[in-house]
Amino acid sequence: MKGIVKDNLKEATVIDKKIYRNKKKRIIFASIIAVIIIIGILFSTIFALINITSDKIIEGVMISGIDVSGLSKEEAKTKVEEVYINKKEKDIKIKYEEYEANINPTLLEVEYKIDESVEETYQIGKKGNIFKNNYDILFSLIKKKNINVDMSFNEEITKQLLEDIGANLPGIVVDSSYFVEDTKLIISKGRDGIYIDTENLLSTIKNKFSDINSNDEYIEIPITNKIAKEIDIDKIYEEIHVEAKDAYYTKDPFTVYPEIQGIDFDIEEAKEILKEEKEEYIINVNITNAKVTISDIGLEVFPDKLSTFTTRYDAGDINRTTNLVIASNKIDGKIVLPGETFSFNNALGARTLAAGYKNAKVYENGEVVDGIGGGICQISSTLYNAILMADLEPVERRNHQFTTSYVPAGRDATVVYGIIDFKFKNTREYPIKIEATSKNGISTVNIYGIKQDKEYIITFNTKTIATIPFSTKYEETFSIPAGTEKIRQNGGNGVKTETYITKSLNGKIISTDLLSKDTYNAMTKIILKGKG
Repeated sequence: MKGIVKDNLKEATVIDKKIYRNKKKRIIFASIIAVIIIIGILFSTIFALINITSDKIIEGVMISGIDVSGLSKEEAKTKVEEVYINKKEKDIKIKYEEYEANINPTLLEVEYKIDESVEETYQIGKKGNIFKNNYDILFSLIKKKNINVDMSFNEEITKQLLEDIGANLPGIVVDSSYFVEDTKLIISKGRDGIYIDTENLLSTIKNKFSDINSNDEYIEIPITNKIAKEIDIDKIYEEIHVEAKDAYYTKDPFTVYPEIQGIDFDIEEAKEILKEEKEEYIINVNITNAKVTISDIGLEVFPDKLSTFTTRYDAGDINRTTNLVIASNKIDGKIVLPGETFSFNNALGARTLAAGYKNAKVYENGEVVDGIGGGICQISSTLYNAILMADLEPVERRNHQFTTSYVPAGRDATVVYGIIDFKFKNTREYPIKIEATSKNGISTVNIYGIKQDKEYIITFNTKTIATIPFSTKYEETFSIPAGTEKIRQNGGNGVKTETYITKSLNGKIISTDLLSKDTYNAMTKIILKGKG
C-alpha cells in the first residue's frame, strides 16, 4: 500500500513539473509575441509617421495605369497631364458606310479631373488612422492600386453635333411633308431610312475619351431603321383649310389683325390622287383672297423700321443667287403677330427643282458639294441677326457645321428642310413685318413695326474659346498628271465660341447675356495627287 502511494506522489510531482515548464514556456512565448507586437506597433507608427510627413506618393500606385510611385504631386500631375494632353489633341473619327466625320475633344469641352486623381493618390497611406494607412500601403505594394481619372464633357454640345451629323448620313429617314405654292398643294412622300442612335453613340464617345489606351481608328455610327410618317391628308386639310378674313386693326388697345387668305381643296379628289405611287403629289387648291389687306389699312400699322441687317454674296454665282432671291421673296411681307412664332422652313417650303431652287454649294459629309437650294442659310442667318436687333426672341436656331463667310461665328442660323429649322417669336407688344430683298450682291432684311416706350440698342460680342487647326487629306486621282497636286478643298480652322448680346438704353448698358455657345468643326484640306 505504501509503495502505491509513493509511486502516485512521484507521478504527481512529474506532472506538476511539466505543467510548470509548459506554463513558463507560454509566458515566455506570450512575452516574445508582446515584444514583437510592441516593436511592430512602434515601427508601424514610425513608418506611418514617416509616410504622412513625406511629400511623395507611396509605391505601387498608378493613375489610369500610369505609374506615379515615389513622385511628388507636381511630378505626378505633370506625368499624367502629358498623356491626357496628347489624348485631347487627337480627334475621334466616326463613320457610317462612306460617311466620315471627326469629333474634336476641345470643341466638346472635354476636361480631365487630373488634380482630383493626383490628390486622391497622394492621400493614400496618409488620411486614415495608423492601421488603415499601413494596410493601404501594404495593399498597394502587394496588389498595386489604380486610381482612374474622371472625365466630363458638354453633353448638350455633343448631342447637337451628333444630330447635325445624323442629318447628313446617307439614307436618312425623310418624313412626308407638304407646302402650298400659289394655287398648288405640293405633298412629298416620305422615305423609310435610318436615323442615328444618339444615346448609344454618346456613350461610346464618352468611353473613348475616358480610355487613354483606346486606339481604335474609327467608331462605327450606330443607326436604327425607321419608317417614315405616312401622308395624312385629313390632318393636312385640318391644318391648311381656312376661311378668308379681311384685315383690320383696333386703336384702343392698338391691335392689328392681318388678312387671312382662304384655302380649300377637294379632299376626296386628293385621296384619289394619293393612291398613285409617286414621290410628289400636286393637288389643286382654291384660294380666296381677302377683300381688305394690311396694305389697304395704311402705313400706320408698321410705321417704324425696328432693325436692318445685310450680308453680301457673289452675284456672279447665278444658281446661288437664284436661291437667295427665292428665299428672300418667300419671307418678304410676312407678318408675325405678338406671341406668334415664325418658322423659316414653313415659309420657304421644300427646296425642290419644281419650286425653282437650283444646285449650289452646300456642306455635306464634311465637304463643300452641290445641293438643291444651296445658299438659303444666308437668308436665315440674315433674318436671325435682324430679329435679334429688333429685340425679338429666337426659339429654335442651330449654327452651321463650319464657319461661314457672310456672318461672324456665333451669328449664323443653318436650316435643313424637315430636320433643322430657324424659328423666332414676336415678343413685342405689336405685330412686326418682315421685308427681305436680295439684289446686286446684297441680301437685306428689315423688320418693321411700332416702336415701344423702351427701344434698346443691341450689340454683340463673340469670344473665341478654342481654335482647332485643320488637317490635310490626300486623295489619289487619275484626273491629273502623275507627280502633280491640286487643291480640291481649302482647309479651315474649327472654333468654339461664346456670343453675348448687350442691350443699352440712353447710353447705359441694361444687360449683357449669353446668347449662344457654338461649335464649328475644322474643315479638312483636300489635296489631289495625280496618278494619270
